[in-house]
Amino acid sequence: MKKYIAIFILFPFLGFGQSEGKVWAEYGVKGEINKKMDWAGEMTTRFGSEGLETFFPQASLKYKVTSWFRPSIDYRAIFSKDDFKNYSFGNRLNFNANFKFTLDRLSFAGRIRYQYAFGGFGSSAYNVEFDQAFRFKPEFSYDIDNSFITPIASVEFFYNPNYGPYGQRFTKYRAFIGAELELDSPHEFSIGYLLDQKIQVPNAATRHVLNISYSYNLGYKPGKNKK
Repeated sequence: MKKYIAIFILFPFLGFGQSEGKVWAEYGVKGEINKKMDWAGEMTTRFGSEGLETFFPQASLKYKVTSWFRPSIDYRAIFSKDDFKNYSFGNRLNFNANFKFTLDRLSFAGRIRYQYAFGGFGSSAYNVEFDQAFRFKPEFSYDIDNSFITPIASVEFFYNPNYGPYGQRFTKYRAFIGAELELDSPHEFSIGYLLDQKIQVPNAATRHVLNISYSYNLGYKPGKNKK
């Protein structure tokens, strides 16, 4: 545990020599099937020095077991630019366990995700973004009194469960700081900075990401924001 804490603290500074700037944008719509089940559809685009590098549509279902536990499943069709600047295609399923607890104005959320890829990208090299992985994401937010801005901070750890080179270890983390806008409308918007850092693998590059998210909530009810 001490080793991973040290890696989390030091690697952002050690990785700046191989840093990249990115812009990731998510656009979506969501609604209710019934009181227990929600659906969502979204498109994510990721831009870098090569223009549009990755994009993927996603469809999701989320089920309310209790007020604090909601498992969900996502299907994602991924189009990613390869070394020859052609888009390769792959599929991925995400199985998520989502938790959320609120104490006064402070909220703690957590997500445990298992991602399973199929349909391949034509490469034998493991890619933590698209291949099999376990992901662990704690998140904190604070509802500021008389403000439509809610600050958010999170960190997500990626674990490669495969045997072989660089398997059975944590290979990446993402640290995020940003804010949601509580507009009390169907429009949901958030923006923030994300540090995407590979660890314990060769060429552990750093990505500095401007992350923008917008969603239209068809299940919006006046007087009740998304929280």
